[in-house]
Amino acid sequence: MSAIDPPDSPGGRWTDRLLAEGEDPDPRFTLANERTFLAWIRTALAVIAGGVGVALSGSAMAPPLRHGLAVAFSATGALIAALAFRRWLRTERALRRAETLPPPALAPVMSYGLALAAVVLLVALLATR
Repeated sequence: MSAIDPPDSPGGRWTDRLLAEGEDPDPRFTLANERTFLAWIRTALAVIAGGVGVALSGSAMAPPLRHGLAVAFSATGALIAALAFRRWLRTERALRRAETLPPPALAPVMSYGLALAAVVLLVALLATR
């Protein structure tokens, strides 16, 4: 793949393929999409930091549970980061094509997942006191 490949060639960069679709949307919409992406990235970082915090919590809970929760939080943060880019790309593509925006599939997964993790953490903390 070289810099002179046409955007619609199979070896073209993903940005070239994206920009070749549809028309440029109003820059405000593209920038709003980017801000939403960055908010999801901040959320992913916070969830990963929560995993680090749980891992470093010491004797607050039993080691197997502590390690399991730390891994779960960290893996969830990684998943949120990966899905944030996918959402940004799908939304940007829909904006360029003047299509209906995709539904936020990440939001319910994250909200129910974090609620479940909080309940598990609460039960674990109450059981060790």
